[in-house]
Amino acid sequence: KDTYLSAKYHRIAARRGANRASMAVGRTILEIIYYLLTRKEPYKELGADYWDRQREAKIVRQTVKKLEGLGYEVKLEKVGA
Repeated sequence: KDTYLSAKYHRIAARRGANRASMAVGRTILEIIYYLLTRKEPYKELGADYWDRQREAKIVRQTVKKLEGLGYEVKLEKVGA
């Protein structure tokens, strides 16, 4: 699924393993439940690309550096949506 929790699981599992990822996601679910109950607000799904949106500038820099390392000349131009 394309959810925040799924992305969190896969991100952590890649570094720490499936067991730690499951525990981390379980804790996150408990935190979400706590805030839902205390703030009485509906749950807002952040989406699987939440961290990518938060780190967009860093991802762009890393990608440009990789391409330049492979011998490409990179000119960035933002495309209008």
